[in-house]
Amino acid sequence: MTENIKLPLVHSKEDTINTVTILSLYEDMVLGRSFEDMCAQMYYRGKMFGFVHLYNGQEAVSTGVIKALEESDYVCSTYRDHVHALSKGIPSKEVMAELFGKETGCSKGRGGSMHIFSSRHNFLGGFAFIGEGIPVATGAAFQSIYKKQVLKRTNPVQVTACFFGDGTTNNGQFFECLNMAVLWKLPIIFVVENNQWAIGMAHHRSASTPEIHKKAEVFGLPGFEVDGMDVLAIRKTTLEAVKRARDGEGPTLIEALTYRFRGHSLADPDELRSRDEKEAWIARDPIKRLKNYVISKKIASLDDLDRIEKNIKETIKEAVDFAVASPEPSVEDLHRYLFVENDS
Repeated sequence: MTENIKLPLVHSKEDTINTVTILSLYEDMVLGRSFEDMCAQMYYRGKMFGFVHLYNGQEAVSTGVIKALEESDYVCSTYRDHVHALSKGIPSKEVMAELFGKETGCSKGRGGSMHIFSSRHNFLGGFAFIGEGIPVATGAAFQSIYKKQVLKRTNPVQVTACFFGDGTTNNGQFFECLNMAVLWKLPIIFVVENNQWAIGMAHHRSASTPEIHKKAEVFGLPGFEVDGMDVLAIRKTTLEAVKRARDGEGPTLIEALTYRFRGHSLADPDELRSRDEKEAWIARDPIKRLKNYVISKKIASLDDLDRIEKNIKETIKEAVDFAVASPEPSVEDLHRYLFVENDS
């Protein structure tokens, strides 16, 4: 797909990024959007159960952060975790099968929408309660430096990216873990996906200091506010944070200003947000912005982008077919995976 397109480097004041990379970012964002759109269809057809929280509109954050990491790095997510999992490299068919509750899912059908997990991809899981994942991510970052400093491993330090929403930043875990991360100079990036709403509570109504990135200053770590609808801006800030973490300089807080295009979940009628507000954010669609950038800078042609989108549609269709054809978990295995299994 993108490997066959050979064009010169794209130069800008912010970064130097090659064509293959920038098209891979576009591909990842389109994959995330297309996957979530299909999830909505499958949910309303009764193929998925429970609560399903979609990521439409926030793709630049997932792609911009996770695609700046190495495969060996860790990612910790929230209940809005499908697209994070896809960006981390978990195959779409395994994520879709998980949402269908099938044995072939990445969590063997036991996790469902809110608990995507894959040890093979260092994806630490989605967490249903806000703030739950922050201590887990902090622990992952701690073991990274423990292996380096105590066990004397020679591998590069593994960085952890921890995602959470604006509502989470009023919880105790957030403050406690920021403090510990700075004390121990942990290689962790705290990524606040400020989509302006914590379920039905507008962010500006729930925070005495709405500028979340300023909270980092209290604990002595750098905090940055970034346009969460601009994947290149997110990527640039993340690359700097990754370098800081690997160099032993400690954590970074990134506040990505973004917006979810759908309701809190697929069961949410989304009646609290005004039409004007939604239309203003939808006009800044991160996928359309990158597409316009690619065309205006002559990075690739419209046909090139159309081919990417066509291939993604086929990938999503194959994922659904795989999920439909996959077996249900066996009743005999009801108690499996509750505890660590002894292979001996």
